[in-house]
Amino acid sequence: MPWQKTITLSSRTKGCHLVTEEVVPQIQDGLKDVKVGLLTLFIQHTSAALSLNENFDRDVRTDMDMALDKVIPESLPWRHTDEGPDDSASHTKASLIGPSITIPITNGRLNTGTWQGIYLCEFRRLAHKRKIVATILP
Repeated sequence: MPWQKTITLSSRTKGCHLVTEEVVPQIQDGLKDVKVGLLTLFIQHTSAALSLNENFDRDVRTDMDMALDKVIPESLPWRHTDEGPDDSASHTKASLIGPSITIPITNGRLNTGTWQGIYLCEFRRLAHKRKIVATILP
């Protein structure tokens, strides 16, 4: 049977944050009986994104945030700045990284690589709680 749950992540400020340990305990009920399946995580926001990347060295998350700031700087002549100077830059970064990731499930566990973890890429400077819809398809 398909399974779905909306997860509210802890409030975080700008940066790339490893959230695997926050997400996995909340989806255990959906994972437990799945021999082969897929987990899709979808963020319900337009100024944050989800990614799958290095889960060991914190510098990777810092470097990723720095690189995105260089590729999409706030200093561009953005027109949509209703919520501050990071408004349009945040939306653009979110579009590039994307709102969802899909992870295979094998024998009730996420079948990620040894060094892979789930990232919340928060692009707004002010801390926000973010909602993620977790869908498991066996």
